[in-house]
Amino acid sequence: MKRRKIPINTIARFVVPSPAFLHDPPTPKPTLLFAIASDDVNEVRQVLESGEAGPNDQVGPQSALAFTLTNDKLSHKNEIVKALLAYGADPSALRNPKLNPSAQASPEESEGGSGSHSQPGETMPEGMDPATRYYVTRADSTHTRQTSQLIYRSFFRPLTRVRYDLIGQDWVLEQLFRVLSMHSQRLSVAPIVVLLCGPSGHGKSLLARKFGSLLDIPTHTVNMTTLRSTHDLWQSYSMSPYEEPSSDTLAQFLLNNEGERCVVVLDEIEKVEDPKALYSLLMPWELGRCSLEVGKRHVDLTKVIWLGTSNIGHNLVFEHCDSRPDPSKPITREEYRDLMDLSRPPVSECLGASLLSRVTTVLPFIPFTLEEKMAIAAEAVYSLTGNAEKTLTPQDVEAIVMKALPSYVPSEGARSLHRAVSNQLVDMI
Repeated sequence: MKRRKIPINTIARFVVPSPAFLHDPPTPKPTLLFAIASDDVNEVRQVLESGEAGPNDQVGPQSALAFTLTNDKLSHKNEIVKALLAYGADPSALRNPKLNPSAQASPEESEGGSGSHSQPGETMPEGMDPATRYYVTRADSTHTRQTSQLIYRSFFRPLTRVRYDLIGQDWVLEQLFRVLSMHSQRLSVAPIVVLLCGPSGHGKSLLARKFGSLLDIPTHTVNMTTLRSTHDLWQSYSMSPYEEPSSDTLAQFLLNNEGERCVVVLDEIEKVEDPKALYSLLMPWELGRCSLEVGKRHVDLTKVIWLGTSNIGHNLVFEHCDSRPDPSKPITREEYRDLMDLSRPPVSECLGASLLSRVTTVLPFIPFTLEEKMAIAAEAVYSLTGNAEKTLTPQDVEAIVMKALPSYVPSEGARSLHRAVSNQLVDMI
């Protein structure tokens, strides 16, 4: 019997289309490999923040950190390394042949991990530029890990990332984290009040600015040099160019965030024209509540974090550091605590004992070490030349840094190094 042929167009009517043809293929999850290869530090942060990838994930045969350090096509290598370290990348992986194989190593040698490990030069301290070397070494130190543990399980944990924006000031961060840890472990009526003081150009404003952004809470910055009265304080607008533009006064900001975590930065607090303008801070700093207008109800301010920046104690800091047995060595924990005690009397003299008695802690910022100066200068090279990491070798960067160091002015701090590097780059054109 002869079979009847069915036309193809008739068969097509009975075929159920596959869902794959009806819908676009799903968007693949972001990977750390593509984020790093994109040369966009914001992409790297987004992937790490999302939890889709971890900072210690392998990228091919290497750790993410090793992959970044050995990738000579990246223009923002230093920033990506800092992002990986900020989210917990472990620098010890660079010493592990399984996670950082040498270019000549065979797959069997990398897998077995036998014999001596020849690290790629870019992943060794001497093969890095001064800034990258500083951050990798800092992340690998025992002190860094111990300090991070202080706030590891608290709301303030994201602040540990600030050490990859702020160069130096390890003792400041340790004492700050201790205060935050103690505050997290007990019910406190009084809010946190921290005064960051000392010489200009040493990171006080940077730390204050990063506080709110790292914790993802709103910030209001008051330029205290413009205040003339108590009324001016509560009616002041946020003056920081780094914050979202807002038409809210300080009083409105505190009302909008009542009972919630938020940050108020009082910049250059000692430069207020009339010290009486600060008297209205006595009640909120002690009781965590006050009336923002005469005859109005009290507002709950217990969760406000107050950060004051000041140059009070500028000369004291340098005198204390120079008076140590060996000023060339890094300051010790005991020496820093002595400096903290010595810093309170000048603050009391300038702002008044009644205000100081309500300050949780006074943290003096100290001069930079040689390694810290070199890291600051190297970062200045990268910030002033967009593609320096592709056009300059780590040795080129270090040469510029070494020429800039003699122009360092302690009283100006990082600003003097930025100026010196800028002059060096102009001369190179």
